[in-house]
Amino acid sequence: MLIATLTISVLPLCIGLGLLIESIPLLQKYHFWRLISHTAWSPMEGKFGMLSFIAGTLWVTGLSMCMAVPVSLLAAIYITQYAKPWLMGIIHPIMDILAGIPSVVYGVGGVLIIVPWISEKLAPAMGYSSSGYCILAGGIILAVMSIPYILHLQIEIFRTVPVELKEVSLSLGASYWETIKYVLLKQTRKGIIASIGLGISKSLGETIAVLMVVGNVPQIPANVFQGAYPLPALLANNYGEMMSIPLYLAALMFAGLLLFLIICLCNSISTWIIYNMHQV
Repeated sequence: MLIATLTISVLPLCIGLGLLIESIPLLQKYHFWRLISHTAWSPMEGKFGMLSFIAGTLWVTGLSMCMAVPVSLLAAIYITQYAKPWLMGIIHPIMDILAGIPSVVYGVGGVLIIVPWISEKLAPAMGYSSSGYCILAGGIILAVMSIPYILHLQIEIFRTVPVELKEVSLSLGASYWETIKYVLLKQTRKGIIASIGLGISKSLGETIAVLMVVGNVPQIPANVFQGAYPLPALLANNYGEMMSIPLYLAALMFAGLLLFLIICLCNSISTWIIYNMHQV
């Protein structure tokens, strides 16, 4: 058991170290800051700017969380505080099904439903012209994929709050909504942040569904109806191709390293927030 635990503990370090080693040929030729602050991407000309890929990753992930977090939180509150007990027995299998659907199926659904809807309905109604393959489509797909994970964790967290706490609040004259707002949410805020961190990690790591609907255009999007090219899509689309180009493999490994660092940074921030809450 100790060996298994140690293996799991050092696995992230091994992954990060392996990506760093593979990226060294690129880092020896170009400065780290230059790689992440330039947008020019043309491996044939030796241009490996990653800024547009980083921006695409952050755009799609941020948009998906803006949609997934409020929906999950409100649904978790309703299911645990207002709904009849039988609804819980229905929701759990549905969440398991949504979480088990392969990423490529979500991508196909996005291409058949969400992309045409954005292209033909939503974008014209908002005064934009779009092919539908854009960061909004990627954000919607990632939000749908993240909700089961966030919702499941939040339901379990809310169920851990003692009934006595709510009864005391109600007995002091607080309304039911005030009890939820000031007792339930305050008592579970660390768990809520942890669930959001889980959702962000889930969104950052998704590949197939995103590359099918996001357009794969290496640019910094100005609005949600423009295409983008997140880091996971860059890796999935290009790994194994054109490896004869100098530094191309190292550039893709560097993209993987950046994605790894972004995920580590997000997890570190959520852990830091939770740690500070423990000190209050």
